Amino acid sequence: MAVTGPSRCPVCTEPMEPGDNFCGVCGAEASAAAPDDAAAEVSAAAGAYGAAGAYGAAPPPVPENRLPDGADGSRARNDSGDSGGLGGSDGSGDSDGKAEADGPADPRESFAAKTCAACRTGTVDQDGYCEHCGHAQPRERDHFERELDRVAAVSDRGHRHHRNEDFFTVAGTALADGSPAVLAVVCDGVSSATRPDEASQAAAETAAESLLTALPREAHPQQAMHDAILAAAKSVDALAEEPDHPRDPYGRQNAPACTLVAAVAAAGVLTVGWVGDSRAYWIPDDRTAPGARLTEDDSWAAQMVANNLMSEAEAYSDERAHAITGWLGADAYELQPHTAAFRPDRPGVVVVCTDGLWNYTEAAAELAALLPPDAGERPLHSAQTLVRHALDSGGHDNVTVAVVPFPVPAPGAVSA
Repeated sequence: MAVTGPSRCPVCTEPMEPGDNFCGVCGAEASAAAPDDAAAEVSAAAGAYGAAGAYGAAPPPVPENRLPDGADGSRARNDSGDSGGLGGSDGSGDSDGKAEADGPADPRESFAAKTCAACRTGTVDQDGYCEHCGHAQPRERDHFERELDRVAAVSDRGHRHHRNEDFFTVAGTALADGSPAVLAVVCDGVSSATRPDEASQAAAETAAESLLTALPREAHPQQAMHDAILAAAKSVDALAEEPDHPRDPYGRQNAPACTLVAAVAAAGVLTVGWVGDSRAYWIPDDRTAPGARLTEDDSWAAQMVANNLMSEAEAYSDERAHAITGWLGADAYELQPHTAAFRPDRPGVVVVCTDGLWNYTEAAAELAALLPPDAGERPLHSAQTLVRHALDSGGHDNVTVAVVPFPVPAPGAVSA
């Protein structure tokens, strides 16, 4: 049973929703005793929105929990937004097509011998908890942001989870003719699988690396996207092959798994690719023109609608709605990467996101109403705005948002 939290965090005084067990900003438990003024100041500074870290720690692996076969014979995997989570990172590239990585620290990093950021008295054990006051310590992947000249993204663990299973990569490169290209890859770890944080990180980094290698070599963007998804799938499969991957008493394994959605803007074309239920939306700068969802979910709800078994409202209100029917992982069925290309006739942005956002803003029109009018000029601010909306709406899941301007601005054209 959930513990009803106080109206404000006892550590950093951030407002808390009823039912929150952890503070969404600093990660402190709702039942924690308030620290002295100095400790509170450090705790608030460490967890402030927009900073690199927030409090959190990884729980033990969650047992696999698959749903029954779908009405059309397909099988589904439980990806409920209310399961735990861990993850997050980014990469970047320059106009010469060379990628540079600048992501957060490995989530398995050692915390031992560090001083607690909450009480400033105790030392931190190997698992990331203070041996004096018990508080979990800041993890960079709990909240992180990345802005390049022409693309930006933000990820947050949300209010209800003590780790973030989402992960993103944003990057810039140049095509063979020298014209700029930008990309964003967003992955959401499947909470019912083991090591979902590692799955999302491996997939996002591998897909971005593949795209950054292919695009400058005159590869067709849609083929490059298809190949990038296959490469990402192999990287997630490889996690299950590691000797220390956990197995149940019968020798079976619950393979790491994640969803993936990616967008590339280059040469007047938007290319998107996906597997799972993370999404990409097109939002024009002229808000009198309609926006559109560019992806179709691999999910139980989507299949019910596609087969005319339920209305969209009925399907997405069902408790099975978020059971995904496609994912990256060693136990996935035949992988079918989805790709699509578009030629917008006006400027705008692509919003690439996990279900931590679209759970609260499912329709493109709703997203357009929330997105700042200068989204193309300030993609980081726009991504922050959408993440904050998800957190203010409840933050029940990890949330990651990338904003990709179209057409690609010239280097240096986007404000910091």
